Amino acid sequence: MASTKPIAGGAIPALTFPKVGGGSLSIGGPRDAWTLFVVYRGKHCGRCKKYLGILEKMKGEWEAAGFEIVVVSADTEEKAKADIAEFGWSFDVGYGLTEAQMGELGLYISDPLSPSETDRRFAEPGIFCVRPDGTNQIVAISNGPAARPELAELLDGMIFNIKNERPARGMVDAA
Repeated sequence: MASTKPIAGGAIPALTFPKVGGGSLSIGGPRDAWTLFVVYRGKHCGRCKKYLGILEKMKGEWEAAGFEIVVVSADTEEKAKADIAEFGWSFDVGYGLTEAQMGELGLYISDPLSPSETDRRFAEPGIFCVRPDGTNQIVAISNGPAARPELAELLDGMIFNIKNERPARGMVDAA
């Protein structure tokens, strides 16, 4: 499986994921709002719970700034349901992120350290702020759970970018 590096200013791939509780969640393509797309490692990750807990507290602020929130992991529906029940997340949560989808998003993929961690490969964290036209404004991909954008700073920067109609940055290839 090949991985592709997401391009700032480029289109995020059009992907669909099953949603806990039925239906589906999707990213990519034109929409009416900005999208905060968060890929988390899964039920086994305590740092993910902390991060998504902060997102839960800030959900209204992100929505007021014009964002819809899409959160997904490679977990099974049962694991994702258990997290929602335990942590009280009110944003929609997708599950079943495939390795092929991880590759399309340019995410790092890890094998579990042991069967007690989890029972499948999983994506390391990825955060994407996607314009209504389906292009990436911000791409933040990590190879481990300890490096992710701080959500209040990210929101503040995105409000500035939207208000001032700032383009995506980092679009120059090294010579």
